[in-house]
Amino acid sequence: MSTPKEIKFDYLIIGGGIAGTTAAETIRAGDKLATIGIVSDEPYNLYSRVMLSKPDFFLEKIPFERVFLKSDTWYAEQKISLLVGKKAENLDIKKKSVRLNDGSEIQYNKLLLATGTCARRLSFLGPDRPGMYYVKDLEDAKTIIAAIKTTKRVVVVGGGFIGFEMCDLVVLAGYKATIVAREKHFWDPVLDKQSGDIIENALRRAGVDVQMSSNVKEIIGSEKVERVILDNDKKIDCEMLIGGIGAECDLGWLRKSGLQVGKGIFANEYLETNITNIWAAGDAAEYQDIILEETVMMGNWVNAQQQGKTAGLNMLGKKQPFRFVSFYTTQGLGVTIAFAGDVCPNKDGRKVITRAGPEKKSFGRLFVSYGELVGATFVNRTQEMGVVRQLIEKDIKVVGKEKELADPKFDLKKLLG
Repeated sequence: MSTPKEIKFDYLIIGGGIAGTTAAETIRAGDKLATIGIVSDEPYNLYSRVMLSKPDFFLEKIPFERVFLKSDTWYAEQKISLLVGKKAENLDIKKKSVRLNDGSEIQYNKLLLATGTCARRLSFLGPDRPGMYYVKDLEDAKTIIAAIKTTKRVVVVGGGFIGFEMCDLVVLAGYKATIVAREKHFWDPVLDKQSGDIIENALRRAGVDVQMSSNVKEIIGSEKVERVILDNDKKIDCEMLIGGIGAECDLGWLRKSGLQVGKGIFANEYLETNITNIWAAGDAAEYQDIILEETVMMGNWVNAQQQGKTAGLNMLGKKQPFRFVSFYTTQGLGVTIAFAGDVCPNKDGRKVITRAGPEKKSFGRLFVSYGELVGATFVNRTQEMGVVRQLIEKDIKVVGKEKELADPKFDLKKLLG
């Protein structure tokens, strides 16, 4: 959709992902007459980022079009202006305007920043070159889908969700995968060694070469990736090098605006920033969590969707706090993994209680702070995630219940009362 001649909206949203689009949908449901604009730096309507890391999508077992969640017709019917392929470059809080990379300026009455994150690059290896890939947006996915058809050997850097899911993809495609991670065990320090070992053993059983406590120090290949050399001097031939070392926010354009930013955009429990009539939502929001009673960033789809809804309501004047226990799940190679709440185990005063299954093939950890559950990790125990999320959300006291929490046979639902 082309930029309208009169570039002014009652509600302007920077970011066309699930947070921004959900906010726009929520605003339209509550205000039928307001003008709403979404600026997206991608050339697409809303699509499912969750599907991007799923093997059925990558291996083209499902129609490509299924990734899209909103059609052109939907935006038109909702009277939402979607400005695609445009990047916000400057925020002027006095003029209440945002300048885009095409030189145009958009004025707003109320603004939502739902900019999301971008993949952290493998910059320590120098500039990107052919054969290096990342998994963050639809363009990334399309290039990997095309490349993997003629690829036999893949090296994945990063011991987290992306690394695990990419190894699952490569194995299902029938190719050779090596995963390289600088941590001592998988997902260290979010997971402990016992949990990490379950995942690593599953990777090895599937034929994945697991290189922990390692990193890529050099890429060999004058025009494209042909081989990598690890810091232990091990040489691994490959045609694809996939980076999965996390995400980061591109907030440079906001740092001189007067908006308070850190790793993300600071927001209170109502997702309001320090500037009146500006809100933040989604992966880029560094917000006050009223359940955990701390400032957090939660980078996952469901959390972003729920924040988009809350931000939209508050932009309508509802004054509703964001209250949600974030969670993330994945599965592959015969393993299911889930996180719920705050999964940082090393915070002051935090107690970790483990729940091991038969023969230690499943493992869970519950994080207790000031007598309440605040988070949990599960490996092959995802059936317990629902009740744990309820315990966290309802602020159930678990003081004196440590023995029961550590007993894998104890039904956690009994703690709900």
